[in-house]
Order: sequence, then structure tokens, then C-alpha cells
Amino acid sequence: MKLSRPVSWFLLAFGVWSWIIWITFVKNLVADASGLAFDDAGDPTAYFWVHLLLAVVSFVLGTVVGLIGLRGIRALRRNSQPTPES
Repeated sequence: MKLSRPVSWFLLAFGVWSWIIWITFVKNLVADASGLAFDDAGDPTAYFWVHLLLAVVSFVLGTVVGLIGLRGIRALRRNSQPTPES
């Protein structure tokens, strides 16, 4: 399957966007002072674990989608380079 240039760039951008958003989310989750992520003793709550799992899955999916886009861009660049004439 061959990806178009716009689709490849979109997939790469989605992967980068996913990392930016979820890294910010995890930083905010760890710094949470509202009592949702950590109980009074400072131990992680179910809310923390569920949202951390959500972030990790999103990191993995964002990475896979971004790598597919990157491979598409590289393939397009390889195919668009002129071949030397013999």
C-alpha cells in the first residue's frame, strides 16, 4: 500500500501531537493536588492508574501511527529522487 504525501504528513503530525498532549497530561496527573489521583496518604488511586494506562496506550498508538507516517514520507522521498542514467 502506498500512502499519499498529505496522509503521511497527517499521520506523522498525529503521532507528534499525541506525544505532546499525553506527556502534558501525565505531568499534570502526577502533579495533581485535587485528591483524584492520590489519596490522603499519597498513594495512587484507581483514577491515577486508569488514566496512566490510557496515556501509555495513547503513547504506543501515537508512536505506531507516527512511524507509519514517517515510513510513508521516506518512501515518497526515495521514489521521487531521480535515478542515475546508465
